Amino acid sequence: MSSLKNDFLLHMDYSNEPRHDILCIDIKSFFASVEAVERGQHPLTARIAVVSKPDSQGGLVLAASPKVKELYQIKTGSRVYEIPRQAKIQIVEPRMELYLEKNLAIIDIFKRYVPVKDLHVYSIDESFLDVSQSAKLFGRRQEISSKIQQEIWQELKLIATVGMGDNPLLAKLALDHEAKHQYLNNYQAYWSYESVPLTIWQIQRLSDFWGIGSKTEKKLNRLGIYNLYDLAQSDFYFLKKYFGVIGQQLFFHAHGIDRTLLSERFQPKENSFSKNQILPHDYYQPKEVEIVIREMTEENASRLRKHKLVTGVIKLTIGYSKESLTPGFNRQMKIEASDSSSQLIKAVLKIFRKYYENYPVRTINVSFKALSLKQERQLSLFEPLESLIQDEELDEVVDLVRKKYGYTSLLHASSLTKNSMAIRRSKLLGGHQANIK
Repeated sequence: MSSLKNDFLLHMDYSNEPRHDILCIDIKSFFASVEAVERGQHPLTARIAVVSKPDSQGGLVLAASPKVKELYQIKTGSRVYEIPRQAKIQIVEPRMELYLEKNLAIIDIFKRYVPVKDLHVYSIDESFLDVSQSAKLFGRRQEISSKIQQEIWQELKLIATVGMGDNPLLAKLALDHEAKHQYLNNYQAYWSYESVPLTIWQIQRLSDFWGIGSKTEKKLNRLGIYNLYDLAQSDFYFLKKYFGVIGQQLFFHAHGIDRTLLSERFQPKENSFSKNQILPHDYYQPKEVEIVIREMTEENASRLRKHKLVTGVIKLTIGYSKESLTPGFNRQMKIEASDSSSQLIKAVLKIFRKYYENYPVRTINVSFKALSLKQERQLSLFEPLESLIQDEELDEVVDLVRKKYGYTSLLHASSLTKNSMAIRRSKLLGGHQANIK
């Protein structure tokens, strides 16, 4: 829509914008690189793919080494069936505990250069550092970047890529769109406010921009906005009216403006607990599904008690097999606030039995919402006080035993059956194999 565009080139006045020395640091192909180092191989030349469920054709590639990406176009999110059969790729299962161990070692290196308040761990392989106050001790941003890269290589044999910017947004964009691909420039790149026309405005696809998903991209396309230059030259007030606060943010981001301070970042409180399970195969018997639902609900309930919370809304999502005529159902129900395993299991199963149709089940999600702090005791008009006390005492004992001896030290008999997931789930970390051996 040409009506959205100005008739002149719109530039922002950055003179009053705060400037900080922000680094966004990523470990190149982190999982695959860790596996390469463990095998005595160089991360850049190794041919390794970390795959969840490698024995299944639908198994997911969690990470591929740079050489695998280059030779076979295999990347994160690819499936096992997309890997050429004759490809000389070493396929390994994920070891999440090992990756977390390496991540902590990397964070320790970061802490040598910035205080904790100026460090934001964005993901297991990516972090933001505000080194504005570190210059007197360690030099300017590029010097600090090089020192951090050298220490990560010397101590862990991993390759760090660094995006530098006047704010977190510019640093992140510099990382994703330049630094990761700049081998000859030591995997470093710096984007400033002044470089916006030559950097951000050259990004041709909206969804390649940090924070713009495919749905937002389609909405912008319908308005005649197809790239970041178009977005930057759009009418600010129209965007704000059409998208609300998000439209305002999109406009400023297209001009490289981000006033986030790492030391003052807002940390939202968790307002729901959720457990998700992709079953190893289709479950045809509702009783088998109920066993897994019981286990997942109990895990969530234990988490509530750990944080001294109760839930007032429970939600169950069931995904049927892809061969089914319907995808499944998603239902929630208000309940009297509780953290009792038995009461919550009873409520979640009530939803399942009410809405379940006779289709094989493949995915299950149990969520607790409307969380609030627990009072001294939750009394019910419909349950005898003695029963409530017994439930609470039993939950306390179960939690105590599991905390001391591990989750599988105390299981229901149903969790020992063939299609139970409790024991298998206890061996996972982040949904993947945790074992570091």
